Amino acid sequence: MSRERLIVIGGDAAGMSAAAKVRREDAQREIIVFERSPHTSYSACGIPYLIGGLVEETEKLIERSPEVFRDQYAIDARVRHEVGAVDPARQRVRVRDLATGEEFDEAYDQLLIATGASPFCPDLPGREGVGIYGLSTLQSGIRVQMALAEERPRQAVVVGGGYIGLEMAEALVRQGLKVSLVQRGPQVMETLDPDMGSLVSESLRRVGVILYLAESVTGFETKGGRVRAVVTDQRTLPADLVILGLGVRPNSEMAAAAGLELGVQGAIRVNSRQQTGVAGIWAAGDCGETYHRVSRQPFYVALGTVANKQGAVAGINLAGGYATFPGVVGTAVSKICQYEVARTGLQEREIRALGLEFAAATIKTRTRAGYYPGAGPIHVKLLAERGSGRLLGGQIVGMEGAAKRIDVLATALTAGMTVQELVDLDLSYAPPYSPVWDPVQTAARQLI
Repeated sequence: MSRERLIVIGGDAAGMSAAAKVRREDAQREIIVFERSPHTSYSACGIPYLIGGLVEETEKLIERSPEVFRDQYAIDARVRHEVGAVDPARQRVRVRDLATGEEFDEAYDQLLIATGASPFCPDLPGREGVGIYGLSTLQSGIRVQMALAEERPRQAVVVGGGYIGLEMAEALVRQGLKVSLVQRGPQVMETLDPDMGSLVSESLRRVGVILYLAESVTGFETKGGRVRAVVTDQRTLPADLVILGLGVRPNSEMAAAAGLELGVQGAIRVNSRQQTGVAGIWAAGDCGETYHRVSRQPFYVALGTVANKQGAVAGINLAGGYATFPGVVGTAVSKICQYEVARTGLQEREIRALGLEFAAATIKTRTRAGYYPGAGPIHVKLLAERGSGRLLGGQIVGMEGAAKRIDVLATALTAGMTVQELVDLDLSYAPPYSPVWDPVQTAARQLI
């Protein structure tokens, strides 16, 4: 009697979380993972710190290698193998060995699609030029690291002012490059409201990043196949190196071709157990859709935290258990130059789109008691529904000790708390950690 076979497409956060969970629950299941890059189970979030020199060795970003999965978990993790098609009717996938070019079919009983997301780049002239990089895999980060070491670029242009773009701008400044950043909108970090995003813009300018806001990239100039400049609707910026930070798009084309339904931003539609609408096929991670617990609508977000949780839920269900993923509240955090930047819930434009009436309050205070050494500024913005007082969102920009306060707000959003209930929380206090009134509660009092 043959063993039941699980095939996982994608060997990073969601895929390997699921595969490892299935193995822990089922020692007999045959598990095959196909991953098109050379690495499994790595920290994509650490790539800017590797390029910036804060992380010295690539291996430190790898949690478990393919050899570890094979030897210790009995998971057949095959890197440099790309799945090109899924045939639900025959329950087979079409695989190509990227090292040899060989193509073959592999049968499955259950299939998990965890294909992640890819950096977005519009179809612009010169986009295929050497020296233009999108960052989504560890291998892509290694390529940028090698380019810095071997080609010694002097001028870099970052296109896009989201998390990866800003973190990479800082990383390249640390490596001694002249860095320009082009952002189509009027501010960087568009997941923040403009008043909070302007604080991040100023922190970038302080470390030497030249910002070109409200400009759109129209193409790339190349010479001999290499990028030489980024062209916007207002100027031409010389560049030896270009980083695309325009966000990511879910890798869902193969799923769509197999007849799976897509949802928000083209992500694969799944239920709370990570099941697709096709029997025997599941999806998790950056390729899949989720649910926003504040807006109460389908949502798409590409974050390692979400991918790991969805992978664990899929793994429990694939192993015969029962688990659901309840959704997200939109929490994210980053370090941009001297500032810690965090957000959760909804921002003003999202609340307006829902047709809700809301109130907002922004305060500036200190991360610690003002008389304690190391106290720095912290800006907190809260948004709440008028009438009910339900907390809808929060944003924080500040010095060391600011960012993790967003977790208090994320917890409050998850619990559906009101602003008054946030004020009433019994939060900790000691001068090295907080003023007597924690900044999130000071903002809540102001909002009331």
